[in-house]
Amino acid sequence: MENNLKTLKNTAEKGIKQAKNLKDLDGVFRLYLGRKGELTGILRSLKDMPSKERSAFGKEANEVRQVLQEAFDSRQKELGWSNETQEGSIDVTAPGQKIQAGHLHPITQTRRKVEEIFGSMGFVVADGPEVEDEWHNFDALNIPAGHPARDLWDTFWLKAEINKKPLLLRTHTSPVQIRYMQEHKPPIRIIAPGRTFRYEATDAGHEINFYQVEGLMIDENISVANFKAVIQEFFKRFFEKDVTIRLRPSYFPFTEPSFEVDISCVLCEGKGCSSCEHTGWFEMLGAGMVHPKVLKAVGYNPKNLRGFAFGMGMDRLAMMKYKIPDVRMFFASDLKFLKQF
Repeated sequence: MENNLKTLKNTAEKGIKQAKNLKDLDGVFRLYLGRKGELTGILRSLKDMPSKERSAFGKEANEVRQVLQEAFDSRQKELGWSNETQEGSIDVTAPGQKIQAGHLHPITQTRRKVEEIFGSMGFVVADGPEVEDEWHNFDALNIPAGHPARDLWDTFWLKAEINKKPLLLRTHTSPVQIRYMQEHKPPIRIIAPGRTFRYEATDAGHEINFYQVEGLMIDENISVANFKAVIQEFFKRFFEKDVTIRLRPSYFPFTEPSFEVDISCVLCEGKGCSSCEHTGWFEMLGAGMVHPKVLKAVGYNPKNLRGFAFGMGMDRLAMMKYKIPDVRMFFASDLKFLKQF
């Protein structure tokens, strides 16, 4: 038995020395020290030997195992083995994995483009709170309590109050215009982009949470012609093509006169398609000349000052620009959708 152990040791050492690469060395290891290797088999057979022989032979077999393991480790290093070359570990010679960089949401991209275009025309960006009081959201805009126009704004009222007056989630960004006019004297030229809230049934064109941008221009000699020139220039730059607009009479409590603004469909260029219901037109925003009562509410003299105001959905702008059929896709957190922009 001892002779067999010495023969095995000599043969294994010879095989280790003759191994030309790590693959050959691994084969030698498996043959002698592996789970089914010869020396492993001998060590497992110790339990069947008489107790008097087991101790001495087991000691010698373990010594052989230690010698072969050291020889194997030494040869591994000679052949260029290191911890980094183990299977499943990092290969320092392999190219690194690129870190996935995030990018701007399509609505954020739209907002920045809107701010850039209006900024080039002299408009500054104004901001305000998303939780508003009743006066700024309604009363100052000529929508007093009990006015039927309040039904047009499906309002989220809050339990919280300020000075015993209820608070709400703003239904439009018009309160930003009121706050800005209270703090600044004319001339004024601002846009107010931001998130707004209304409790309404969600569908492809409506959400309870949406983004809006409103504009305001106040000075001594402002007319509808000024508004039309500004808004037509905006659409031309935003869609990067000539866009025809039309104004239709409408009603808003905070403007007089009021009108809806349509643009020629940028998808079919006004010829008529399913997106514009074959009319060739898209309704994009509401606008009008600021109502005298709104000017009085902020301390302005309506006899000397005039101005226009408008409001449109940035969600709608993004849907038109990127041909997105459903507004709910903006808030679904679907990376397959978002990575397209």
